[in-house]
Amino acid sequence: MGEKLVLAKWIVPSAYEKPIRDGGILIKDGFILDIGLGEELKVKYPNANKEVFKSGIIIPGLVNGHTHIPMSILRGIAEDLSLMTWLHQYIFPVEAKLKRDWVYWGSLLSIIEMIRSGITLFCDMYLFEEEVIKAVEEAGVKALVGEGLFDFPSPSYGPLEKGFELTESLLKNFQNHSLIKIAVCPHTLYTCSSETVKRCIKLTEKYGVKLHIHLSENQEEIKVVKERYGKTPIELLYDIGGVNENLIAVHGVKITPKEIELMAQAKASFVHCPESNLKLGSGIAPIPEVIKAGINLALGTDGPASNNDLDMFSEMRTASLIQKGVKEDPTVITAKDIFYAATEGGAKALGFSDTGKLAIGYKADLAVIDLSNHSLQPDYNPFALIVYTAKAGCVSHLMVDGRWIMKDYKILHIDEDMVIEQIDRIKTEVWEIIT
Repeated sequence: MGEKLVLAKWIVPSAYEKPIRDGGILIKDGFILDIGLGEELKVKYPNANKEVFKSGIIIPGLVNGHTHIPMSILRGIAEDLSLMTWLHQYIFPVEAKLKRDWVYWGSLLSIIEMIRSGITLFCDMYLFEEEVIKAVEEAGVKALVGEGLFDFPSPSYGPLEKGFELTESLLKNFQNHSLIKIAVCPHTLYTCSSETVKRCIKLTEKYGVKLHIHLSENQEEIKVVKERYGKTPIELLYDIGGVNENLIAVHGVKITPKEIELMAQAKASFVHCPESNLKLGSGIAPIPEVIKAGINLALGTDGPASNNDLDMFSEMRTASLIQKGVKEDPTVITAKDIFYAATEGGAKALGFSDTGKLAIGYKADLAVIDLSNHSLQPDYNPFALIVYTAKAGCVSHLMVDGRWIMKDYKILHIDEDMVIEQIDRIKTEVWEIIT
């Protein structure tokens, strides 16, 4: 692959670096070799193939730190309900009859949506994850994936023991994959016993991988865990050895100051999913306190059945505005703080150390935001445009490992018409179950 020089009106290398006006990025073999002022790079690399985005902002590819992408097939089946009612009366009964091909087509539907939202990397926990992996490889995006583990039988693998066998098989088979990493994914501390979670922790230690788990999402979860163990979910996980730098703690809506301190000391990562938390009435996580404590913060959409979209631009805006409103302080969190969580913070949480920002030696994972969109003018402040104004659909191009997977709004490796056709078929099959 020859040298490619990508030029744009703005380059935003990372959350805490100054945007480069009329900048450029030199790419070769999937890596960023240089970054700086466009005119200087054109002189320095006269033979590089040039691509110019005169009305574009180039940003690092966004990172969706937590989701369940096959659940796009369940979007809209259960609304305006609490988390436990939503799960136990609607979602779990349908998932008991889940089909492997539903997961594949639902994953492709969600990946289309994520590509159009500028997402190059995501973290997924669900069922039949081998089908998610298949969709990821076909689309050309990156993912940290793991089979959701429960104490009760799974429609995917059956009894829990088979779930551990499947997880270990995935861990062995994807140790050196260019796009995919595997996590160990106990669902929660109320659907998994402490003994099950201990086994999961041992697997993460054996393979040096991430532990991805929902924690302290709402008051009812905390009540159940306290009744069983006399501790909150994060306290319990800490006591059994699961709070460490491999932890991806999702939600933490009800996290306490003591738990924040435990996570900070352990160098764990925290994934905030504000829109899902709001929609399910779970509450608002204390994100300014998490940031102040030095915990690595990532941002996620959660699944498309509880959000109900996979728009990371919308998630950034919501994450910022709710804290300003609740604290009655517009300075309590900045656009740069949230952009970090949606890029570099997410990549760090997921264990992808060579992506999340635009820097020499990093993978060329980037998105181009089209400034010809009227709502994105004038462009005084790129960070404000990215966090407070942009929406899914403003991204015209998406690159992963130096290769375009979307050009001029056209997704290159997915038959979008076929996906819609298959989703329509699946909708009929799901409808027969819920009615």
